[in-house]
Amino acid sequence: MVSKVIIVTGASRGIGLAVANHLLNASHNVVLVSRSQQALQDLKDRFPSQVQYLAADLTVLDNASKATELAIKSFGRLDGVIVNHGVLSPMTRLENASIEEWKALYDANFFSALALVKEAIPHLRASKGRIVFTSSGAATGAYTSWAAYGSSKAALNSLAQHVAVEEPSIAAVAVSPGRVDTDMQKELREKGAPGIHMSEKDYAGFLSAFEQGKLNKPEWPGRVIARLSLEAKHELSGRYFKWDSPELAEYREE
Repeated sequence: MVSKVIIVTGASRGIGLAVANHLLNASHNVVLVSRSQQALQDLKDRFPSQVQYLAADLTVLDNASKATELAIKSFGRLDGVIVNHGVLSPMTRLENASIEEWKALYDANFFSALALVKEAIPHLRASKGRIVFTSSGAATGAYTSWAAYGSSKAALNSLAQHVAVEEPSIAAVAVSPGRVDTDMQKELREKGAPGIHMSEKDYAGFLSAFEQGKLNKPEWPGRVIARLSLEAKHELSGRYFKWDSPELAEYREE
């Protein structure tokens, strides 16, 4: 097996950390990006020859070029990019929306992703590489007070479509990981209280999934996302899938 080089954002916890571990255990090389340094250093200590990292905020757009340059300088190529970082807040009804808060969320969830994709395209074109976006069911459905987050994820789905049209040598796929046991779900339970933000029905559904142990483990969608970054077929390019959809069955196989 030939080792590939993958950039993973939001790599310090949750799905991103699960993705990184899968790639590293499969002997691939990674450039990890996150604002939190300690988890990245821990992976570097465990896999010294396979890991480079950038502890940085991707809303500072120059960091997109730093991440791609680090991949090329360290490993000589770039085969895939996993855009996994993002934020949930602000959770507010539209009538109470702060335009500045929405702009900050779009900087985190969309424009930073666009900057990284832009920098990576020439290298991925050369390697016939892949881009995987961690999307959300909120991109195609609506929850009260989720308009900022959901619309930003819908924008990522559209970005995947446009990469597929403009860059036929690059496979770009958007994946919803479902409801995953991560810090974002914890934030939702703590801040999404009905009557203030979410509807009572929607909030109860998320709370029930947690209490009944029905949240996905990060490793489940993480495996699918990691494998797509290595070997996504081009007929998937430009499309959005749930991680457990029939179309992705082969990427869930052990």
